[in-house]
Amino acid sequence: MIEVSNLKKSFKEKKVLTDVTFTVQTGSIFALLGSNGAGKTTIIKILSTLLKPDSGKAAINGFDVVQQASKVRECISLTGQFAAVDEVLTGRENLYLIGQLKRLQDVKSKVSYWLTAFDLEDAADQKVATYSGGMRRRLDIAMSLMGNPQVLFLDEPTTGLDPQNRLAMWSMVKKLAQSGTTVFLTTQYLEEAVYLADHIAILHNGRILVQGTPQYLKEILPQRGVQLTFQKEAAAEEAIKILQNHDIPIDDIKQNLPSLEKYF
Repeated sequence: MIEVSNLKKSFKEKKVLTDVTFTVQTGSIFALLGSNGAGKTTIIKILSTLLKPDSGKAAINGFDVVQQASKVRECISLTGQFAAVDEVLTGRENLYLIGQLKRLQDVKSKVSYWLTAFDLEDAADQKVATYSGGMRRRLDIAMSLMGNPQVLFLDEPTTGLDPQNRLAMWSMVKKLAQSGTTVFLTTQYLEEAVYLADHIAILHNGRILVQGTPQYLKEILPQRGVQLTFQKEAAAEEAIKILQNHDIPIDDIKQNLPSLEKYF
């Protein structure tokens, strides 16, 4: 569904993307994992035709994002980092507006469908200014899905959400992929990428460091943890007490003194 080859982008002297290549299969969830400033949003903007690359190629559903931008826009929808909803309007009115702008047929039934699908029917006729962050995010994605796009871009969809709303969002994304929508999401959270994605690419300083299935990345990436080394037994004993008082599991304590073998 998405093919990216040797993508490069710079802003003046700053290189943002340097030779990015990946593919996304139809109906899958693809996670682009990286920290702030890694270039995730720049890739999304290029793929959604909002920004032109300096070089390289990108295509969605066979359409080039530069040469056939209008065809690409017919296939995609984008939910940015911040909810793009009108707070003065109700949830229903926001959806209806998008349906009219897209010139959809039978807009009222489509609005009702997405309100129900995203558990917003009880608040449908309330102004969005009264919605919680999670409700606004759900409405934002529902607006993106009006018209059933083939590809949905989600730029850090759970940023700012509490744990309960984050889990609800994860469930929603899974259901979208199961219905046939190709989901391309960016995230800073490893656990989010591992839980959701069929394929993960790790972006750092404008380059794809590694990509593959979650299982493959688990096998090649080092185990996360902290190793403590002590020169004195008293210091090790004090550290053990502190960790135990905070219910922190101690898998291994490594040190340089033979007398501390009891802590292995």
